Amino acid sequence: MIDKQKVIELTREWLADKEYFLVDVVISKDDKITVEIDHSDGVWIEDCAELSRHIESGLSSDIDDYELEVGSAGLGQPFKVLQQYINYIGKEIEVLSKDGKKHKGILKSANEQEFVIGVEKKVKLEGSKRPQIVEEEIHFAYNEIKYAKYIINFK
Repeated sequence: MIDKQKVIELTREWLADKEYFLVDVVISKDDKITVEIDHSDGVWIEDCAELSRHIESGLSSDIDDYELEVGSAGLGQPFKVLQQYINYIGKEIEVLSKDGKKHKGILKSANEQEFVIGVEKKVKLEGSKRPQIVEEEIHFAYNEIKYAKYIINFK
């Protein structure tokens, strides 16, 4: 059996002097190890290969049969760690709240307790004939959402 904590420690050891950050480590029942890392400027395949070699060199040689996959968290995938939110401040994201409502807006801020998005709404202001577009800030605690992810635009 592969020790997940050992894989996390080996990954963090490699990440220590780099600007990458750990997103997730998953070990399946059939010993497939998946390590997801990310970086504000994207992930280079050469770095994934280097991290893979580092993890393999640190795993015990008595573990015979395992598969190791090291890659990026994936563009358009739900955020898993705070650093991903921070990296996308100023960008458009989609949020699915636990009540089933989807919200699209610009990620304004993120901290350990919550994140804030700015959503444009049409509102009829007093004294105006036509509705005006105004920005409303919506605050979300992480436990109030099913997911939040970056919206890929091809404009």
